Amino acid sequence: MQPDAGALSRDVHNLYLARLAHLRARMREQDVPVLLEVDPSHIFYATGARNMLLWTMRSPARYVLIFADGPVILYEFNGSEHLARDLPTVDDIRLSEGLDLITSGADVTGASRRFAAEIAGVVRDQDPALDRLAVGRFPFAATDALRAAGLTLTDANEVLMPARAIKLAQELPYVREAMRRVEEGVRRLEHTAEPDRTECETWAEFHYALMAKEGQYVSTRLFQSGPNTYPYFQEAGGRVLQKGDLLCLDTDAVGFEHYAVDFSRTFLCGDGKPTDDQRLLYARAREQLETNAELLRPGAEFREIAEKAWPVPEEHMASRYYCVGHGLGMNGEFPNIPHHVRGKPYPLTGALEPGMIICLESYVGWDRSAEGVKLEDQFLIHETGVERMSLYPFDDRLQARMI
Repeated sequence: MQPDAGALSRDVHNLYLARLAHLRARMREQDVPVLLEVDPSHIFYATGARNMLLWTMRSPARYVLIFADGPVILYEFNGSEHLARDLPTVDDIRLSEGLDLITSGADVTGASRRFAAEIAGVVRDQDPALDRLAVGRFPFAATDALRAAGLTLTDANEVLMPARAIKLAQELPYVREAMRRVEEGVRRLEHTAEPDRTECETWAEFHYALMAKEGQYVSTRLFQSGPNTYPYFQEAGGRVLQKGDLLCLDTDAVGFEHYAVDFSRTFLCGDGKPTDDQRLLYARAREQLETNAELLRPGAEFREIAEKAWPVPEEHMASRYYCVGHGLGMNGEFPNIPHHVRGKPYPLTGALEPGMIICLESYVGWDRSAEGVKLEDQFLIHETGVERMSLYPFDDRLQARMI
């Protein structure tokens, strides 16, 4: 049943409170009494507070201090304090210090000292015995100043990423609504992907559909055509689409309430017939995707998935995708499942847990025809099984028996 987007928006404060409670429970489990985070995605996860998301990804201009048992204090960019006033997750809003050359007015040292004095003072006011602080990716000057103020620092990601990896029941309707909106955008792109349009003109149709539905951003420009589909990771550009081209799209889109949607499809441009090479590449990419999907189950070890993954034929090894799959939430998240390398110990411990969202990656290409096929689907791990969340159709013209 499709969620009611209006009802979801009206109930969003309960979602924010549930995520904060989940994070605080993880903090207590891992004996992390207080956490200081600058990453805007982490800030949004913990509080629902959003402000100039893309700009603050590169400019340390706002941050949040979260006590496992105590207040949540949001340090907001000057003039933006009103944006978070109605959030039930935030107890206090204060002005932040800009912590880089630009946002500090070229006074990085002074700003960092003031920042550290403020944070250390709040921590000790809460509990004079506290001297440990889990921190995010602050600039060096800021972390040096925190240490100089007598605080021992640990990595906030060690708490935040495991917490975010497990999706709460309250999160799933928002993920499904994000999927619906992104699929609408892919449909618009596919229907307008015609010969004589450029890659960028076509990719913009997807972007337009997402933004018109209150999407946040598309984190990559992974739409390619014809010879630009090999090797992978070429970004949308000025190449003009030609009849018979393969067209590869990776959504990488943050679609609703900051939840990301990540699936890939490859289409045939125009109304012609695919070549034998195109059918073969597509069949192998689909086989890779479906074979690896069969390995997903609650409790499956990451090592086991990698060892049993579809064996990439030698002619495609040089351009294979860099991992088997990865986690997803508000962006690409834990776990990132590397390939198994024979004779070497597998680097990632752990197993799939209920509540994880996993994206399986498939790319099969070669230099023989300078083409490649990119497919990817998004899966939710349940207590007793696995749900394929991305149901956007594959291109029937490229379908062939798996080879």
